[in-house]
Amino acid sequence: MSAPAITVEGLTKRFGPVTAVDNLSFTVAPGRVTGFLGPNGSGKTTTLRMILGLMVPTAGRAVIGDRVYADIPRPAHHVGAALEASSFHPGRTGLGHLKTRAPQIGVSDSRCREVLDFVGLTAAADRRVGGYSMGMRQRLGLAVALLGDPQIVVLDEPANGLDPQGIVWLRELFRAMAHQGKTVLVSSHVLAEVRSTVDDVIVIGAGRLIHASTLIEFESLARHEILVRTPAIDAFRSLAAQYRWPLAEGPEGFRIADIDAATVGAAAFAAGIELHQLTDIGADLESVFLHLTSSADAPTSQFGEPR
Repeated sequence: MSAPAITVEGLTKRFGPVTAVDNLSFTVAPGRVTGFLGPNGSGKTTTLRMILGLMVPTAGRAVIGDRVYADIPRPAHHVGAALEASSFHPGRTGLGHLKTRAPQIGVSDSRCREVLDFVGLTAAADRRVGGYSMGMRQRLGLAVALLGDPQIVVLDEPANGLDPQGIVWLRELFRAMAHQGKTVLVSSHVLAEVRSTVDDVIVIGAGRLIHASTLIEFESLARHEILVRTPAIDAFRSLAAQYRWPLAEGPEGFRIADIDAATVGAAAFAAGIELHQLTDIGADLESVFLHLTSSADAPTSQFGEPR
């Protein structure tokens, strides 16, 4: 059975004269990992706090299934969240912190040890949290979120402080949860952290929806490029002019957009031009992300593209 979706409808939050979230609407589907992206200060955390009932919207609503968070009985068994990796008592151990939460959630001490093992903190279970690294605190926050074995998981910047091995582990965890039919919402201000993990992308800027689509549709907005390095610089420039390739020069070599590597390689071979590198570097999603978020005041279409 799939988990409920998260539905945000016309969500708005004002702090005096400041509008942090502005008429925001989107859906987070079950069985998929959704990346919630935007620059720092774009309203991501405020939105998540309203979804989780930690903040009252000025207008609009956020529902989980057909209920707002406050109306869900035993909510930790339905929704697990980690919004702040530093909100732990430094004098408690990792296991001790989970044990303080267990009675509230209604789980046993053995479940506390189970999730600590799951997030890779068994060896640090009896260490005080004040001595944990940022990455260890992130894992402990995730352990708290998973205590009730929820069907919906909401995480704010979960990769902060993780080493490369931890990031790979986190990606595998997200994929496993989605495969189980869970609804997974992950916020980040760094596209590279989530692009190899997510199925869907929601991008906001200045509290407004900029783009919402599948990752594949988002990738279609990017220009695909190849990188070419050659000692025959002038000859290659002439070849590019002959074929009218959109050539860009940089310290690493030539970049050519919207042309496949096989076409360039065949043309260079036919012209007798020696190539030292011919690499498909794929879609430049970061440029798309930066363009969209720098155009946050632009109106959006059905899928959020500026128009």
